[in-house]
Amino acid sequence: MSVLDNWNQWKDFLGDRLNQAKQQGMSQDTINQMAEQVGDYLSQQVDPKNEQQRVLSDLWSVASQEEQQAIANVMVKLVQNNGTH
Repeated sequence: MSVLDNWNQWKDFLGDRLNQAKQQGMSQDTINQMAEQVGDYLSQQVDPKNEQQRVLSDLWSVASQEEQQAIANVMVKLVQNNGTH
């Protein structure tokens, strides 16, 4: 089973990566930019595996660049405290 298959596992995975990035000194702006790049990649290369990812994918597909940045920033906030470490 892929980490993408389960929404809670996906959030935990992202939270863990976020915590690692912060521990390595990555700035919040850089984290937000990377989150947007991940969103672009996922929207172009990965079929959503659950309802939550489908909603995000649908929103991403109709969002402007500015709105995509907002979605990415909100996802960062969502997972900020969800990591397991």
